[in-house]
Amino acid sequence: MSTPDVTTRREDRQQALIVVAAMAALMWVVEIVDQVTSANLDQYGIKPHEADGLVGIVTAPFLHAGFGHLEGNTIPFLVLGATIALSGLGRVVLATVIIAVVGGLGVWLFAPTGTDHIGASGIVFGYAAYLIARGLFSRSLLHLAIGVVVIGLYGTTLLFGVAPRDGISWQGHVFGAVGGLVAARFLDVRRARREADPLANPR
Repeated sequence: MSTPDVTTRREDRQQALIVVAAMAALMWVVEIVDQVTSANLDQYGIKPHEADGLVGIVTAPFLHAGFGHLEGNTIPFLVLGATIALSGLGRVVLATVIIAVVGGLGVWLFAPTGTDHIGASGIVFGYAAYLIARGLFSRSLLHLAIGVVVIGLYGTTLLFGVAPRDGISWQGHVFGAVGGLVAARFLDVRRARREADPLANPR
């Protein structure tokens, strides 16, 4: 028989996994709409140094330059996002928001004017960086082991992804990874404060 705490944690993880799956599903819905209509949704990506380009911080992760681009992002997004989701709904939501905001603002500030940046790869790089850095901050053997696995699976991709190349939003990869590091540090500070305060919200 499950205790209330165990049941609550299980439900929290299930909700977190549903959120990650829902984000991936939304990416596919958006791309299908973009492909079968003349909506030209890709125009709503991050446009550096343009005020109306700031909306892309929210919309860009759900926009892709075709199904091939989307397919390349979907599996790592689900794998890495689900790994974070196992720590709970609050953690995966906060990590995603921090990565999207830090990564998006970095692209908007530093990428060349006149470009349009779309795709979930910035979030993917942020998730990977978060999982790698998390163990360094928490000193958890489990977290460190997960970080090693992420490096083994995606290390080469991460290195090539941050190298400057034409036609690739390498700035999105770089600043997405920076967002992942910021998220890992911020969420570890929150964890440490909760442990120091037994009356704090357990999430």
